[in-house]
Amino acid sequence: MFGKRPDGRLIRTLEPIQRVMPYIMKERNDAMNMFEEVILCKHMDEYIAKKAADGIEMDYTRIMLAAMVRILALRPQLNRFIMRGRVFARPKIWISFVVHRSFREEDAGTTVKLEFDGTESIFEVAQKIDDVIAKELATAANSVGNSTDKLLETIMQKLPGWLIGGVINILMWMDKHDMLPKALIDAVPMHTSLFFTNLKSLGINHIYHHTYNFGTTSLFLALGKEKMQPVVVGDHLEAAKGIGIGLVMDERICDGLYFARTLKMLKKFLRHPELLEEKLEAKVEDIP
Repeated sequence: MFGKRPDGRLIRTLEPIQRVMPYIMKERNDAMNMFEEVILCKHMDEYIAKKAADGIEMDYTRIMLAAMVRILALRPQLNRFIMRGRVFARPKIWISFVVHRSFREEDAGTTVKLEFDGTESIFEVAQKIDDVIAKELATAANSVGNSTDKLLETIMQKLPGWLIGGVINILMWMDKHDMLPKALIDAVPMHTSLFFTNLKSLGINHIYHHTYNFGTTSLFLALGKEKMQPVVVGDHLEAAKGIGIGLVMDERICDGLYFARTLKMLKKFLRHPELLEEKLEAKVEDIP
């Protein structure tokens, strides 16, 4: 309560315009900015091939998530969230995504959330991704759910239908008033720095996925399937493989200039993934 949360620190030194915007745009669906970009695959493909020759498995998802961990560490305003008109800075970096245990239509998959301190190299990020996917596949084989699955099972299967809506409303009220227990925040994937979906694995293009009004998600990144794109080279067009990304952001966390410079940094990391091989000494902290 009173601005104290296990997943964030209340920022008290914002400029007046930054302080007032969350009161004008009260919910995240009021404040969604949607951005689209096509990233040429050439440099990532060369990096993936080079690592494969060294016996290291790498792919677009590992590179993209490593780049986003580094971005969130270097650009702390992207790691903010809004709750009841107040702006909070997260102490760490969390990334949520869905793991599909199979491609059967009846398998909805399960959502996982990884925690990072922001100093991780691309190899450490890749290892965390590999470990959680292996764990979820083993969990599926043993028919044992993760903490998110168990929370949903408790709510949906052990409560009568007329109580479910009330319970959800109470949890949302507690969240807005900084009363949600840390164990619940840790289990809910919507309390995250970034929600990521890889639609390339489903064979479709990227989408603009909404951010959730429940929880604290400020960024939602969708990666699409790669395809040939027309590219201007000098005075003529050439065909090159590109992959689309769709990014939805809560615009209340930072201004357009900060976001534009951040996107330039992201493109730089995707063109030169080798820059992510060195650990970061320390993540940049947000203002008081």
